[in-house]
Amino acid sequence: MSDTPENAGAVPAETEADLTGVAARVAPKPEVEKIGGRKLKPSTLMMGHGYDPALSEGSLKPPIFLTSTFVFPNAAAGKRHFEGVTGKRPGGAEGLVYSRFNGPNQEILEDRLGVWEEAEDALAFSSGMSAIATLFLAMVKPGDTIVHSGPLYAATETLIGRVLGKFGVKWLDFPAGATREEIDAVMTEAATGNVALIYLESPANPTNALVDVEAVAASRDAIFKGEKPPIAIDNTFLGPLWFQPLKHGADIVVYSLTKYVGGHSDLVAGGVLGTKEHINTIRTMRNTIGTITDPNTAWMLLRSLETLELRMSRAGENAAKVCAFLRHHPKVERVAYLGFLEDEPGMERQADIYRRHCTGGGSTFSLYLKGGERESFAFLDALKIAKLAVSLGGTETLASHPAGMTHLSVPDARKQALGITDNLVRISIGVEDPDDLIADFEQALETI
Repeated sequence: MSDTPENAGAVPAETEADLTGVAARVAPKPEVEKIGGRKLKPSTLMMGHGYDPALSEGSLKPPIFLTSTFVFPNAAAGKRHFEGVTGKRPGGAEGLVYSRFNGPNQEILEDRLGVWEEAEDALAFSSGMSAIATLFLAMVKPGDTIVHSGPLYAATETLIGRVLGKFGVKWLDFPAGATREEIDAVMTEAATGNVALIYLESPANPTNALVDVEAVAASRDAIFKGEKPPIAIDNTFLGPLWFQPLKHGADIVVYSLTKYVGGHSDLVAGGVLGTKEHINTIRTMRNTIGTITDPNTAWMLLRSLETLELRMSRAGENAAKVCAFLRHHPKVERVAYLGFLEDEPGMERQADIYRRHCTGGGSTFSLYLKGGERESFAFLDALKIAKLAVSLGGTETLASHPAGMTHLSVPDARKQALGITDNLVRISIGVEDPDDLIADFEQALETI
């Protein structure tokens, strides 16, 4: 991880002799990650990991560090910092330099994000899309090919096809539920060019189709004999509680921290986790274009991380109860909820991926109503507790119409091919009383 604020700016032991005149700084207390051989859980580490109150006037919580720049102890230290920032020395800045590069709140946040998935390093961004855009800009160049699963979040598809496409970046895709043979076919075709990145989204937005990350990794390793393109995955829908892709072959994990991690619908942020090698490459691009999150948002995310497991667990329990009611309602065609995969005919492959990859069904699902846009709109307009709004993963229940809202810009033929139909309503269950939510959905369905 990058240095936390307590040792940010501290002079490494091997360079102290070179930086004459630098007063020794107080070292932070050692991190407590084990007690009596027991490795502490992420939910415990969220309460203090990466922060020493003694180095911030005894404040129980990290202060918000609202500063644009940081003071160097001497000129030699400043040079060393900029060697890291500019990439002349691997690993980024050793300490705090300028708030476009790093800051105390952001570094504590990045340390704690990495804990959940045991990632080597992590970066925080000003939005989920700024994280994705910075990743792409760091990894691809004109003439390269991106292989991706489909569907993706509409803005991600727009970024790949319409923005990067203008600069000569090509793409090939396979459906989220593709078999190993289907993945191999696309990989083989793509390998005739220079594949710079394999980008996945699982579950797919908004169909909830799962990608077999292990099969993608095996296909990549079998087909690309030389340098292998990294596998990045958007884990917003299930992570980090219900799915940890780094354990299944992914190299980089992307988050819209706006969603479950932020969890209160009051901030916008993004995150990228992965190996130090890949994160250093992405950090250099972030330093250049300035897509880092701000200190206040980072501080709010630290607050949210303390209750992440509690919120996601409650929302997941609620979703299971709500979906159990919805699946048998006469006006519902189908409920695309991961917890039902084991029982659904024709979904054996998806059920297999779910067993191998996931620890829970999540709390965001797709509801297919009997009818089309008229019935979907009538249902949405009748909701009283659930809010008609895009986004997901907040404490409140949200419902939206992807075909007419978030995925409106996707061409009609592609929407149809991907299953983004007019009768699809996406629902993100919150932490309200589940019986109250069921009553709300029941009365809304009666209006159709």
